[in-house]
Amino acid sequence: MVEMDKFLESLPDEPGVYMFKNSKGCIIYVGKAVSLKKRVRSYFSSTQKSPRIEVMLKKIAEVDYIVTDSEIEALILESNLIKKHRPRYNVLMKDDKNYPYIKITMNERFPRLVVVRRIKKDESKYFGPYVNAGAMRETLKLIRKVFPIRSCKKDLTGTPIKDRECLNYHIKRCLAPCQVKVSEKKYNELINDVILFLRGRGEELIRRLRKEMEKAARDMNFERAAEIRDKIRAIKQVVQKQKVVSSSMEDQDVIAVEKDNNEALVQIFFIRKGKLVESDSFILAGTSGLNRKEILTSFVKQFYSGITFIPREVLVGEEVEDRELIEQWLSEKKGSRVYLKTPQRGEKKRLVEMVYQNAVLNMKQRKNTIKKKQQQCDEALAELARYLNLDEPPYRIEAFDISNIQGVQSVASMVVFEEGQPKKSDYRKFKVKTVNGPDDFASMYEVIYRRFAHSQKEIEQIKKQETSRIEGKFCILPDLILVDGGKGQLNSARKALKELGLEDIPAIGLAKEFEHVFVEDRKDPVILPPNSQGLYLLQRIRDEAHRFAITYHRKLRNKKALTSVLDEIPGIGPKRRNALLKELGSLESIKQASINELIQVKGMNKKVAESVYGYFRKKRSQE
Repeated sequence: MVEMDKFLESLPDEPGVYMFKNSKGCIIYVGKAVSLKKRVRSYFSSTQKSPRIEVMLKKIAEVDYIVTDSEIEALILESNLIKKHRPRYNVLMKDDKNYPYIKITMNERFPRLVVVRRIKKDESKYFGPYVNAGAMRETLKLIRKVFPIRSCKKDLTGTPIKDRECLNYHIKRCLAPCQVKVSEKKYNELINDVILFLRGRGEELIRRLRKEMEKAARDMNFERAAEIRDKIRAIKQVVQKQKVVSSSMEDQDVIAVEKDNNEALVQIFFIRKGKLVESDSFILAGTSGLNRKEILTSFVKQFYSGITFIPREVLVGEEVEDRELIEQWLSEKKGSRVYLKTPQRGEKKRLVEMVYQNAVLNMKQRKNTIKKKQQQCDEALAELARYLNLDEPPYRIEAFDISNIQGVQSVASMVVFEEGQPKKSDYRKFKVKTVNGPDDFASMYEVIYRRFAHSQKEIEQIKKQETSRIEGKFCILPDLILVDGGKGQLNSARKALKELGLEDIPAIGLAKEFEHVFVEDRKDPVILPPNSQGLYLLQRIRDEAHRFAITYHRKLRNKKALTSVLDEIPGIGPKRRNALLKELGSLESIKQASINELIQVKGMNKKVAESVYGYFRKKRSQE
C-alpha cells in the first residue's frame, strides 16, 4: 500500500488517460481525466464506492497512464483504447463492430463505388456507416441500376487498352469509360448525382432530373426523357419510404436508453432533412450499478468515435456527462458546430420519447427471445439425456471435426457449447502432426488424445498448485463429446479416451448423410425425430465445428498461396509481404491495386511498388 501511495503521489496533474491492469497485465478499465493525479487518487481515497468499483479495485495490480495535451485528446484516446482492449469493467457495446461504408474512389480517374469497413485518409468520399447492411445493399443495387457507373477494378490512369465492352455496357449499367465511350466531364456529373443521392438529398435530385426530362422532351429526345423518367421513379421509391418525423428539416440523431440488470439497450434514430432514414439498437454490457446518464455518456463516446458523418444535432434522453467537452469534440470532428441536447418540451422532446418507447419495446422483445431460446435449449438438452441414456442433461458439449484437401494441411477444430450456447473463448484449433494423407480416423484419434492428454497434465499442475484453474485451457472436461462422422470416427475417439483412462466421458458420432447418431457398443444408430430440439442442437454444434475447421484450413491455405506468389517478386520479403496483406486484405486486392495504392503501404517505395504492379500485369497478359 505504501508503494501505491508513492505512485499516486507521483502522478502528473495533467489531462490524460489511465489504465487499470490485473495481475496478468490485462487492462480491466480505461478512463480519462482532466487531472490524472486527482482522478486516479479518488478511486483509492473515496470511502463510498459502488459494489462494481469495490470488486474492480481488488483486482488492480498495476496502474498505467498516458498524458495528453488536452482533455479532448484524452477523450478520443479513451474511446480508442476501450474499442481496442474491451476492458472488463468499462461499459461495452456488444454490437461494436466495423460498420460498412460506401466509398466513392475520388482518387481514381473514373471513380467507382466500393464497400469498405475502414476509412483511409485519401481523396475518396465515404458515406455511412450503414448499421443495416441489408439497407446498404439495397442502396447500392438502386445506384447501380439508376446511375451507370463502372464497377470493374481496372486501372484507367493510362492509355486505355482496346478491348470489347463488357456486358454491363450493353445492358446500360456502365458507360464504358475503359473504352472511352464517355468523357470525364460527363462521367463526373454522374458521380455528383450519386453523391447528392447518398447525402439524402433525393428530392433535390428529383427536381433537377425533372427539369432535364422536360428539356429532353422539348428537344424531341423521347428516349432520353424516358430514361430520366425511370430514374425519377426509382429514386422516388426510396424517398417515399422515408418517414417525415421532424418539421425542422434538420439532420439529427436521436438516442434513448432502456436499462435491465447488467445490460442496457440503446435505441438510435437517424433523421436526415426531417426524415427518418434508418434506426438501430445496440446492446451494452457491464452496466450494473450505472445510471442512464453514465450509460448514455459511454455510448456517445464509443459510437461517435467510429463515425464519419455527424449531424448538426444529437438529441439524448438523459443529460450526458462532459456535455460541453463532447460537443467540442464532435464539432471538431464534423468541421462545424454540433449541439448535444436533452430537450425538455416540444417536438424534440416528443421525438426522444418516441425513441425511448422503441427502446422499451426492443428490450422487451429481446428478453422474450432470450427466454424462448433458453427454453428450447433446456428442452434439447433434456431430450439428449433421454435418447442417449445420460444420467443428466449435458452442461458442456465439445465437438471435433477434421478438415483437409486430400490429406494436405490437415487440421482439426474443437468447439464448445455450454447450456446449449457456444462458448467461443474455449474454442481450440489443432494442426494434425502425425498423420500423412487423408486418414480422418487416425487424425481424430490424434486430436482427441492430444486434447485430453493436455487436460490431465493441467489437472495435475492444478493439484500441485503450479497453475490455476483459470489459466488452464483444457482442464475442464466435457459432459458429452460429439465427433463429426460415423462409427469409424467415433471408434477412433473412444480408443483415445480409453488409453487415457477417460472412457467414462460419453461420446457420440453424428453422420451427416442421414443425421444418425452413433453410440458405443450399439450396432444400430439412435434416430432422433426430425423435429427434435435435441437433433437441432447436435446439428448446430456439428455445423459450427465444421465451419471453424474449414475457416482455419482456408486461412492456412491462403497464407501458403500468398507467401509462395509474393516471394517470387524481387524486393518483397516477409515484412513487406505482411504489410501488403494487412493493408490490402487479400492476394486478389494486391493484384488489382494501382501503383499509388501500393506505394501507400508501409515499407513500400516506388521501385518495389512498380515491381509488384508489373509482375501481376505480366502474369495476367500470359494467362
